[in-house]
Amino acid sequence: MSNARATHLSRRGILAAGGALGLGAALAACGDDDAKSGGSDKETAAAKSGPWTFKDDRGTTAKADKIPANIVSFIGVAAALHDYGIESKGVFGPTKLKNGKADVQAGDLDISKVTILGNEWGQFNIEKYAALSPDVLITTMFDSAGTLWYVPEESKKKILAVGAPTVGISVYDIQLPTPLGRMLELAKSLGADTSSATITAAKKRFEDAAARLRAAAKAKPDIKILAGSASQDIFYVSGSNLSADLEYYKALGVNFVEPSAAALKASGGWFENLSWENVDKYGADIIMMDNRTSAIQPADITEGTWKKLPAVKAGQVIARNPEPILSYAKCAPLLEDLAKAIESAKKVS
Repeated sequence: MSNARATHLSRRGILAAGGALGLGAALAACGDDDAKSGGSDKETAAAKSGPWTFKDDRGTTAKADKIPANIVSFIGVAAALHDYGIESKGVFGPTKLKNGKADVQAGDLDISKVTILGNEWGQFNIEKYAALSPDVLITTMFDSAGTLWYVPEESKKKILAVGAPTVGISVYDIQLPTPLGRMLELAKSLGADTSSATITAAKKRFEDAAARLRAAAKAKPDIKILAGSASQDIFYVSGSNLSADLEYYKALGVNFVEPSAAALKASGGWFENLSWENVDKYGADIIMMDNRTSAIQPADITEGTWKKLPAVKAGQVIARNPEPILSYAKCAPLLEDLAKAIESAKKVS
């Protein structure tokens, strides 16, 4: 969203509606050629003990005297890095539910082993952050301005003053494989063995899932899919042009409900706001619903207009995480689930 840095309401709206996904900045390479190339054991050891650099999607190069050990990350980034064997000391963003269990965005992360600096929008404990002696702060970005996701604008200067370099991985207006690749590059720069059998198998599973989704979409081109998110007063219909997952699915042939440019304008192109009375504005055969804790889940929607939707009556509602955990292991099931839904879907719209 172009003015996300200045407009709190718009960014909050993105958070609620699940429209914030995509990648817009150009690919940037890791700064250490030896670390990227693999090299001999001696070279690898030297790379691990020597200076560390990583050029992020703002074009900013983060630098440290050695590979960062005290990593602080947005929770989704921490979950992705965990899948690559890289652990974060501190996290911020939706991490722990009220019942003490891990939020969906924490993935397989053991949240009892990390320091939670903030669990909600606008929360970031600077004292705890400084106490971790952070070597780097890593998060995602949902606009072209390079705004660091979940780093509060009002305390950003104090956070940066702690002195740790920051890394932003953009997920704005580009297809999912790009940020996936960037996260893998980042993990490699931090010491991950990206050629391991586990990671190789996860990447192969993702590629196979993409082929399956392409085939499913080709076999059933008339199956129309709506990406939605529910709040108490508003039902949000996401457009597919800025979200990394939706852009990729569309490129694979998935047929999405697309609000008009005029309808999307108020949110900067992310989503259309509908009242619950008008939730039936668009016909859809499958509805993908935001599964984050910021959204009301389908089982808890009591609106009669929702229950009358053909896709709902047919049981053709599936989950969508508008902030995918950027590891191949976590993204492959997203494609598999959508492919399965299309393969088994009946035309009801």
